[in-house]
Amino acid sequence: MEIVDKHILVVGLGKSGVATARFLRNRGARVTVTDMASEDQLGEHAQMMREMGISLVLGEHRTETFASADGIVISPGVPHTLPPIKAAEERGIPVMGEIELASRFIQEPIIAVTGTNGKTTTTTLLGEMLEASGFEVFVGGNIGNPLITYADSGQRADRIVVEVSSFQLDTINTFRPKVAVLLNITADHLDRYPDFTAYAKSKARIFENQEPDDFAVLNSDDPVVHSVTQNIKGRKFETGNWKLETGNWKFETGNLKFETGNLKFETGNWKLETGSKFQVSSFKFQAKFLGKHNLENASAACLATWAADGTEAGIQSALNDFKGLPHRLEHVAKIKGIMYVNDSKATNTDAVAKALESFDKPVILIMGGRGKGNGFHILKEPVRRHVKKLIAIGETKADIISVLGDECRDGSQAADSMEDAVLQAYRLAEPGDVVLLSPACSSFDMYRSYTERGDAFRQAVNALTWT
Repeated sequence: MEIVDKHILVVGLGKSGVATARFLRNRGARVTVTDMASEDQLGEHAQMMREMGISLVLGEHRTETFASADGIVISPGVPHTLPPIKAAEERGIPVMGEIELASRFIQEPIIAVTGTNGKTTTTTLLGEMLEASGFEVFVGGNIGNPLITYADSGQRADRIVVEVSSFQLDTINTFRPKVAVLLNITADHLDRYPDFTAYAKSKARIFENQEPDDFAVLNSDDPVVHSVTQNIKGRKFETGNWKLETGNWKFETGNLKFETGNLKFETGNWKLETGSKFQVSSFKFQAKFLGKHNLENASAACLATWAADGTEAGIQSALNDFKGLPHRLEHVAKIKGIMYVNDSKATNTDAVAKALESFDKPVILIMGGRGKGNGFHILKEPVRRHVKKLIAIGETKADIISVLGDECRDGSQAADSMEDAVLQAYRLAEPGDVVLLSPACSSFDMYRSYTERGDAFRQAVNALTWT
């Protein structure tokens, strides 16, 4: 891709926008960055751009800024449907996302993971499996380090593992992962997409440029995943049909089989030799993770690692050592026989449903925040089966109580803050109960991120030890 002396417009000055602008400037492009935020709001990011000689257009998106560019790179948080972007496309100006740009400068095999839930856990575990298999691995993308930082670093890894969001997939053109993983598709981001079908199609774009010698790891239990991947070209490795039997985890389909701690692959003309099996420590692994969905995530990571030439020993080592990630069914404390669990990353209703299914004890559920257009009716049945008391917070608390309040054994109530919610839960809980933060909403009404929200929950729980 020729960028020397080209005028490239970067839209959005978040983490990936800064990295993209730096990459382009380092390669001789004339770079302009535009963002709706003001210079004061952008702070050091804006100052950094000016020090690099990069032009800034802040506080608005001017049509002429887009029209004068030779190419446009969009940050993930910027809708690709903005009128000035669509107008630029109609003029024939190339438009792409950061992950598309980065992939054009990367030769190493890319393993990409997407899905509504479980992306970060699977990406992290997959990276650790490949590292334990002896590879130098870059892990990034939507998980934290933008892929463009790898392209700009001069680093040479053996494998590139990236978490990819639907927003990033909206702006790909030639992005082609050697191994692509689609974990699940459930309702999310309907405040950005016109309908669920559009969101599902966006997720399926991860396979769009694959060829028959590439690999597609799919969750065959998910009907939406099944429906949008009928005509993909990559070789399919499918997971699904989980069963728990006498403390062991068992998985079985025509393509892949896990059984009582052993792993066996068999699909089409490709299979692991008879008698050669992964010895999966199911008991230890199961004890570290809450929820059937994490077994599904681990299954996808195993398959993707195998497709990327990982080793049996590497897979087993990573499974043994992996401790899970913060804010994802994270055990915070046990106080007076009550378990406190931080699931702040559960920003949609499907994630909350899966969290609730992880417990066989009464749950006091703290949920709420800024809605994402999904509604809460899908949670009626899991709330009825698992929730003893519902405590609602944030902008959506009235909606949550109106939809779900009558489904709880002991009803529902509102709280004005996280500290108030945790204190209410503490007073209501009995030994053997679980107090679960699983919001089903974004955090932006009260916090800057789900991590800040989860930290607030953790701090409030830790303060209970002094109560």
